[in-house]
Amino acid sequence: MTHLRAMTGLLALLAVPAIPAHAAADEMLPDPAFGQSTLAGEWWATPNIKAEYRPGSLCGQVAGGAAQPWDAILGFNGLSLTKGERYRLSITVSGDPGGPMRALAQKAEEPWTAEGEITRSVRVGQQTLSEDFTAAESHASAQLVFQLGGSDTPWRFCLHVASLQSGQEPEADTASGALSAIRVNQFAYFPDGPKHATLVRKDKARVEWRMTAASGETVASGFSRPEGRNPSSGLDVHIIDFSGMRTPGDGYRLVVGDDVSPPFSVSDTAYGQLRRDALGYFYKVRSGIEIREELAGQGYGRPAGHLGKAPNRGDTSVGCVDTRTARKVYGEAWSCGYKLNVAGGWYDAGDFGKYVVNGGIAAAQLLGTYERALHHSRASSPALADGLALIPEAGNGVPDILDEVRWELDFLLSMTVPEGEPQAGMAHHKVHGNRWTVGPVLPHRDRELRVLHRPSTAATLNLAAAAAQGARLFAGFDRPYAETLLAAAVRAYRAAEANPALYAPYTDGSFGGGDYQDDDVSDEFYWAAVELYLSTGDPVWLERAKASPHWSGPLFQEHGFDWRSVAALARLQLASVPSALPKRDLKAVQVSVRDAAEAYMRDQRKEAFGFMYAPERFGWGSNQSVIQNMIVVATAYDITGDRRYLQAVRESMDYILGRNALGISYVTGYGTLYAQRQYSNMFAASVDPSYPAVPKGALAGGPNSGLADDYAIRKLSGCAPQACYVDDSRSFSTNEIAINWNAPLAWIASFLADAP
Repeated sequence: MTHLRAMTGLLALLAVPAIPAHAAADEMLPDPAFGQSTLAGEWWATPNIKAEYRPGSLCGQVAGGAAQPWDAILGFNGLSLTKGERYRLSITVSGDPGGPMRALAQKAEEPWTAEGEITRSVRVGQQTLSEDFTAAESHASAQLVFQLGGSDTPWRFCLHVASLQSGQEPEADTASGALSAIRVNQFAYFPDGPKHATLVRKDKARVEWRMTAASGETVASGFSRPEGRNPSSGLDVHIIDFSGMRTPGDGYRLVVGDDVSPPFSVSDTAYGQLRRDALGYFYKVRSGIEIREELAGQGYGRPAGHLGKAPNRGDTSVGCVDTRTARKVYGEAWSCGYKLNVAGGWYDAGDFGKYVVNGGIAAAQLLGTYERALHHSRASSPALADGLALIPEAGNGVPDILDEVRWELDFLLSMTVPEGEPQAGMAHHKVHGNRWTVGPVLPHRDRELRVLHRPSTAATLNLAAAAAQGARLFAGFDRPYAETLLAAAVRAYRAAEANPALYAPYTDGSFGGGDYQDDDVSDEFYWAAVELYLSTGDPVWLERAKASPHWSGPLFQEHGFDWRSVAALARLQLASVPSALPKRDLKAVQVSVRDAAEAYMRDQRKEAFGFMYAPERFGWGSNQSVIQNMIVVATAYDITGDRRYLQAVRESMDYILGRNALGISYVTGYGTLYAQRQYSNMFAASVDPSYPAVPKGALAGGPNSGLADDYAIRKLSGCAPQACYVDDSRSFSTNEIAINWNAPLAWIASFLADAP
């Protein structure tokens, strides 16, 4: 949705002759190429643009310093858009020296609903751009606007062609046309693992399939097993089982009649690369440090974000929300009289917010990636190495996973309320702009004022849990730092006990960041106590854990665990991390994990696409929920050695990598057809090619039945749960990236790479 401020003092409208007789009947703008001696139509500009017309172009000198894109606009009124009508917006533009541009065909009054959009960084030299769109609503009064604000320095914008045509024929759906009916893991199956594909086919009679090598030679064959209607996808399907084919190789395909699957590999070494790429994502989203291109890869280098270099206001001295905002958010005039240096950490997701509850679980699961390798790989895993990742700290004698997590742990510590202040020792819930940042934009160009939000019990306990876990893992590499972490964890836990019901409230998302609302922190108390016990062995912490309602009974839900529900994570830790836990208690904990694993595997056996996730409606970030359920089953393998669990995890990974209703790999760069247009302010090449692309190894959020963005609502209304996804940057509710999604991806990739 585009927000346009009320404008006064517009340039005088320029009178023009009628549309020439030779103009195309479906062209909505008079004189699209500006070939007449005077301007055509209702072109206007805001006062900070000095417009100038010459035959062949309409230019404007744009003043520098406009904070938001809509603070400087060149526009054309008098249009109308019709619901269901298909349009083509075509423009040719140039700049000197250049600046940001957003071209929008939109409603001409609030809420300024955009139907078509082209976003680019305009440079010297002409660029010709076009976008086809179908109007979701009718607008009797519409306009074409060019939002040009956001540059610090003045620049010249020129519009050489502006065309808006109606009555366009729908383009062929090349994605659907190219989509094979045979859904496979497009990356790699294991030689000794299950190998299944899902064939979309209405015919209930079994059909013959062939498996071919890269040479075209048939290496296996058989018949499909009809399954009928699959509820999660709404498709009629068959199962193809080619598990008997165990020969490693690349370029394999399945063939059924004229249908040919995407190529795939059979390999027992492929997942090591996925581990590196999933972990490498975190360096690219670091805040407060220069990202070096020789480490991050070509196109990903950038200056440090949010360190206060203009126009960026930075995170080095951040105050709290003002009392007016606090009244709206918290219902009270809360604020603080101090400022904190909260530079560092990881940007949470597509935006530049940094949230302690998301950072806490992401840090914990990366630490868990290391800890799992430490205890369950006979100390042979590359996850334990210094040199696994391309990061500045490589070679310092500390495992790279720990180095990466330290960047976030230091940020979490910095979010603590100082001594002598009310609620000292509590952690601020989050820091982000006081308004949403309009992208695409790189972090060091973000203009928004950064603010701290009120401390919360949930954030404080996330700090306690992650710091406690970090303390035991850093102890062998940096004893003073480990002691600092443990002291911070104890202090945070005690602060949370003193403020046990300071909840983050639900908001409408209008204050520059997500709310991360949570009004049940019993699970966070349990998690923090468990981590403190595992790190100290002190029975005081075990007593606190046992006093929790989460100590016994079922914890594992069909929709998995996440930042809001962390009790299951705590139980996995108790079950798998060596400790002095009494044998009777350890057995009960491990039995509950095995029982949960069996339940997830029962769900898996009912699902024709082979994944472990069975709610009627898919939730936000369903892909990470699938992986969290896989982590439960993987933990059952670690504590029992039962290979049924390993094989079940391997098969569930097929869904993430392409064996799903849409035939798309949800990990960028993995497979033939993969997600690559995720919502992100800085990884925005799909919107503006001058920005970096979504990094290889990034996990897309995935199908979300609760469509929560305008684009998904328009595009996916009535979707089957598995089909509630679109690979488009406008669909943040189905296609965002996030640290708490990539952390479990790194965990499960490391498990798959290491498990024998």
